[in-house]
Order: sequence, then structure tokens, then C-alpha cells
Amino acid sequence: MPKAAPFEEHTDRYEGWFEDHEDAYRSELEALRRLLPTAGRGIEIGVGSARFAAPLGMDVGIDPAGAMLGYARERGVDVVRGVAEHLPFEDDAFDTALIVTTICFVDDIPRTLSEADRILDPSGRLVIGYIDKNSPVGRIYQENKEQNPFYRDAVFVSTEEIVDALEKAGFTDFEFVQTIFHWLDEIDGPEPIEDGYGDGSFVGIKATR
Repeated sequence: MPKAAPFEEHTDRYEGWFEDHEDAYRSELEALRRLLPTAGRGIEIGVGSARFAAPLGMDVGIDPAGAMLGYARERGVDVVRGVAEHLPFEDDAFDTALIVTTICFVDDIPRTLSEADRILDPSGRLVIGYIDKNSPVGRIYQENKEQNPFYRDAVFVSTEEIVDALEKAGFTDFEFVQTIFHWLDEIDGPEPIEDGYGDGSFVGIKATR
């Protein structure tokens, strides 16, 4: 079952995170922007309230949490209610698929990536952004997950695990960026954005079919 209940019940708390951690949010946005193509039709899988889809130019968003989709709709994204493992779109329907933080909430990562592959054009790009479970922020999130309604049921993953899953799904040509080099409450201003992974807690991966 999709882990949507906390996002239905605590929508205001979710939105408040972005307001309370604006510099971290802006840093994550800019890291992902470096990976995303500037043209073509895009979808965010697990769009939430469209905090990423709207500024990054995604046309469509899908999410199982209806409360979140209300915010996404207000931010100008065409929304569909559904889950990542069963995308209600035709083959080759999009040029870009974006998945931000959602990868730790899906029930089936291989199925999610298979569906992303199916709906992408043969020359399409998949971009995934997430907190690496082996990073400083990832470790703190895992240590305190029982106190957080969003992360209580999350299954955090490492970059190596995601790359392995992407390769098994047929994706290649990986490009990495990383940001968030401090604990979130200590960030004051934009964080650096660097190539690669292993130092920053937030990692972005671009992969091709």
C-alpha cells in the first residue's frame, strides 16, 4: 500500500518544512535543475505539493495523496491521483521523469523504475533526487524516524543501491550532483552544488534509457 496517510494528515507540516528550511530547499532545487533538460514534456512521479515540479517546469504530476494534489494543482501542475508502480500513461508519453524523495516511500523500487522507463520516450531522461541513507542527514533521519510521521515508514536507500536498481531496469549513462553539506538547521545561505556523490547528503542522479 502507498505510504500516503501521513501526507494526507500532515499536509501543513509538510509545507512548513520548505518554509523553515528555504536555503536547503533552494539548494536541492538548483542541484536538480542542473540535471534536467530544458525542453520536452515532463512528469514528476510522487509530485506531492509540486514544490519541485512547479519551479522545475514539470507539466504533469502523479501522487496517491489527494491533499497534496490540491496544492500541486494550485501551483499550475496538471495532476493525476495514482501510484508510482502503476502509472496511468501510455508508453513513450514523456521526455523527462522526475522522482524527488519519493524513492524511499514507494512499495516497489524495481517496479517504479520499470514504469518510469515505460512512459519515457526512447531518448528520455530519468532524474532522481533523494537523501542518501549513508550521508550525515540520512543517518540522523534514520535514527529519529519513529518521531517523524513522514519517515516512520520510509525505507532509505544508498546511491549504490539506486544505481544497481537503475542498471537492472535498463538505465545507463549516469550523471551525479550533490548538495547539503551541513545539518539542515545549520544551513544559512545556498549550499554548494558539486559533481559526484559521497559528501553531500542530497544526491541527484540523471540516467538515460
